[in-house]
Amino acid sequence: MAESLKKTLTHSPFAISWSQTHTEFVQWTISNRHRIDCLVVQPNQDGWDLLHELWERDILLPTLVISAQDALEQRTQYHDAVIQISPGQLDTIEDQVHKAISQFLKLPANSSTVVDNEGSPTENRDNRIFLLSLQQQRLTEKLQERLGYLGVYYKRNSQNFVRNMTVEERHEFLDQLRQDYRQIILSYFSSDDKSLNQRIDDYVNLAFFADVSISKVVEIHMELMDNFSKQLHMEGRSEEILLDYRLTLIDVLAHLCEMYRRSIPRES
Repeated sequence: MAESLKKTLTHSPFAISWSQTHTEFVQWTISNRHRIDCLVVQPNQDGWDLLHELWERDILLPTLVISAQDALEQRTQYHDAVIQISPGQLDTIEDQVHKAISQFLKLPANSSTVVDNEGSPTENRDNRIFLLSLQQQRLTEKLQERLGYLGVYYKRNSQNFVRNMTVEERHEFLDQLRQDYRQIILSYFSSDDKSLNQRIDDYVNLAFFADVSISKVVEIHMELMDNFSKQLHMEGRSEEILLDYRLTLIDVLAHLCEMYRRSIPRES
């Protein structure tokens, strides 16, 4: 397993440390808890004990378990965001690590394994919740510093993506995008509007978290320009002014493209 992982991760962007014994793993994790992005564990028969030992020490970290047997009960004894894959899925391990981190960052403080329903004193539960929140904050800050918007990227919820919305939700969302973009267009060349940059940031954030494609933004722009063109034609006015709004589109797309670009992990 270790040899297969080494080959798979040869060109990955991760800095990797290997442990071969229970004691070595636990001691290294304790010493490096603030530097670790994700634990990858292949448990043996008593291998789950090491995760429980970390839990008892209030060390909660993103975790990926490699096991041929499903062990939901054992996984959730550490925390509810543990991801499990089979040995046959090693070729997807980079994506699985990112998924484990994403799940961990979404882990609620009231998670059963974080709170511990087995009768721990209140002060212990409160301490574990505080340490979880602190670890999530550190990890997010680390990812944002190292990979730009990646920490934000991990917090995207795929259920909110346009492609996963119901027909009604998608219609309502796209209508909101059109209205917001129209407001940006109308105020783009106004020197009196001090909120333009914020409008653009809000629009880009809305599009980013819904995984809106660049082509859809262009389509919205063209639809609006077509409507303006018809209105100007009815008023007997020149449509030449509409060419200036290509700057608006370029500005918005530049912001959105940069957000998508910086959300992708670097290859090296």
